[in-house]
Amino acid sequence: MTGSPVVPRQPLAADILTLTKPRIISLLLVTTVMPMYAAGSPSISLVLIVMLGGYLMAGGANAVNMYFDRDIDGVMVRTRTRPIPSGRMAPQAVMAFGIASATAATFLLGRFVNPLSAALALGGFYTYVFVYTRWLKRSTPQNIVLGGAAGAFPPLVGWAAVTNTVDLKSVLLFLIVFYWTPPHFWALALNKQVDYGNAGVPMAPNAWGTRETIDQVLWYSFLLVALTLLPVCFGMFGLPYLGAALFLGGWFIRDAWRVWRQRDTGEWSAPAWKLYKFSLLYLALIFAAMAVDRHV
Repeated sequence: MTGSPVVPRQPLAADILTLTKPRIISLLLVTTVMPMYAAGSPSISLVLIVMLGGYLMAGGANAVNMYFDRDIDGVMVRTRTRPIPSGRMAPQAVMAFGIASATAATFLLGRFVNPLSAALALGGFYTYVFVYTRWLKRSTPQNIVLGGAAGAFPPLVGWAAVTNTVDLKSVLLFLIVFYWTPPHFWALALNKQVDYGNAGVPMAPNAWGTRETIDQVLWYSFLLVALTLLPVCFGMFGLPYLGAALFLGGWFIRDAWRVWRQRDTGEWSAPAWKLYKFSLLYLALIFAAMAVDRHV
């Protein structure tokens, strides 16, 4: 393991914000709020409370993740400047913040929304911390496939906040995020193989090889797009959503196909990075289309 990197000091508030991984949470909040509007017509106050509770819960999970991953974060280039490996925050303080944040989120959602949404959010917290971080991440290249369930809880939380139920419709939204996660993350992992190799994390490209991973990316992309059409089949959404799902899905498969075509040439890095960046926009737009369709 390399020594702690020398990085400039920054305000404690900035480090605490870093612990929560705000860029990641912004997408999680989209997949929380848009299902609320797909499920009904929530008040602004309800949306704001759910957003705050969701941010605190996801931020707490991310902080606890950094606590458990502090040994490998110092090895990986993209994580070595985080608060713990850089020496700016003590591990115990990070863990305390994560637990306090998740506790506050549970109270907020349970008291001002409903117990079901609080329980689902807490389920996402435990899945991310214990199932993904502590169990799967370092033990199997299927870590992202199975551990991706943690990132698929937000639609359930948003739906339950409005309807106080978990039904087939909300499960379909869960599955969309669940099957989006592998092609999204493996597109990134393809370009971070050295980092994961140095840390000893068996991500798919390191364990299966580049060619097999790219094959899996294409397969999951087709499966994902097929899943996005199921809500139309079940009468959840109409033509506006169908049009958006077909257009965005076609774009997603096109980008995945471009990666696949380069799997034997060694020129897959740039297309994979492009797919990764588009996948972020894709998920936000597909969920936005749900809300728009419901209220058009």
